[in-house]
Amino acid sequence: MVAGLAAIVILVVATGAEMLHARRIRRIAPLVFGPSAQPAAWARIVPALRVLSLTGLCWGLITLLLLPPKIHAAQAISDNEMKHLLIVLDVSPSMRLEDAGQNKDQARMQRAARLMESFFERANMNRYRTSVVAVYNAAKRVVEDTRDLEVIHNIFNDLPMHHAFVSGETDLFSGLEEAAELAKPWNPRSTTLLLISDGDTVPGVGMPKMPVSVANAVVIGVGDSVKGSFINGHHSRQDVSTLRQLAIRLNGTYHNGNEKHLSTDLIDQLAVGGEENPFEKLTRREYALAICGLSALIYALIPWLLHYWGTGWKPGVFTSRKERARARREADRKQKSTQLHPTAT
Repeated sequence: MVAGLAAIVILVVATGAEMLHARRIRRIAPLVFGPSAQPAAWARIVPALRVLSLTGLCWGLITLLLLPPKIHAAQAISDNEMKHLLIVLDVSPSMRLEDAGQNKDQARMQRAARLMESFFERANMNRYRTSVVAVYNAAKRVVEDTRDLEVIHNIFNDLPMHHAFVSGETDLFSGLEEAAELAKPWNPRSTTLLLISDGDTVPGVGMPKMPVSVANAVVIGVGDSVKGSFINGHHSRQDVSTLRQLAIRLNGTYHNGNEKHLSTDLIDQLAVGGEENPFEKLTRREYALAICGLSALIYALIPWLLHYWGTGWKPGVFTSRKERARARREADRKQKSTQLHPTAT
C-alpha cells in the first residue's frame, strides 16, 4: 500500500513537471526543432516514458525497502515432490567386453559408468531418489531410493555383480518385471526408467507392462554395433535394432551411448515435471527488481537518444550527400567569382 501511494504521488508530480516543461519548450520550439517546430515522431512519447520510468522506479525501490530480507536456505523436498530414477543395469559377462567408447577400448560397463556420471552432472539429482536393478538371467534389487550418488558410482565401477547370478542367457525382461514391481507404489508419472544394456539377447515376447508411475523410459545401448566380440560361444555386439524395438515397446527413447553421451535436450525431457515453471517462482521481490532495472535503463537512455535522434534539425551541419554537394558547388562558384572579379583593396 505504501509503495502504491508513493508511486501515485510520483506519477502526479512527474506529470505536472512534464506539462510545465512542454510549455516552456513550446516557446522556443523553432529554435530547437527548426522551421517545423516539431521534434522527431518517436520523441513525442518521451514525456510518457519519463513519467512511467520514474513511477516504476519509485514503486520498485520502496517495495524492496519494505520487504523483509530474503534468507537463502536449503529447502527440504517433500515426499510428494520427490522423483525417482530407476536404473535397470545389464550385468551379464558380455558387459565386460572392451569394445565401447570412441576408441573401442572401454569395457561396456565402464562406458555405462561414464554415461551415468555425465547424466548425474547435468540432471537435478537433488529431486531424485535412485534405485538400481541388476539383471542377468534373473533380476536382483541392488539399491532402493538412495540419494547417495557414491553408492551408484560404486555399483557401476567396482561391484562385480555378475558373480551373484548363475551363468546363463541374459533375460532383460526379468529386470523390467522387477523394475515394474518396484515402481508400482510410487506416485503417478514420478519415475524415469533407464535400461542400460548391450542388447545381446532380447526375447521377442513377454514384455512386462510398466506401471503408471513410469513417465519416461530410455534404452541406452553400449558396445560396438558393427564388430562383435567372441564370448560364450557366440559373437556379442550391440543389437541396435532390438534395443530400438524395446524402446518403442516401452513408449520410450533409444540412445546409442557407445560414442555419445545423453543429449541435454533428452535429459531435460526426462525431468518429468521435476522443474517448475520459472515464472511460477517469481515473487514481489523479483518483480520489483525487474521493474527497477527496466525503469532505470529507460530513464538513463532517454537523454542519449534525444541527443542523437531527437530532431533532424541541425543548423550549420549538412546531414545528406546532396546538401554537402550543393554547399561544395556554391563554395566553388564563389571562389571562381572572386578570382574573376577581385575586389580592390
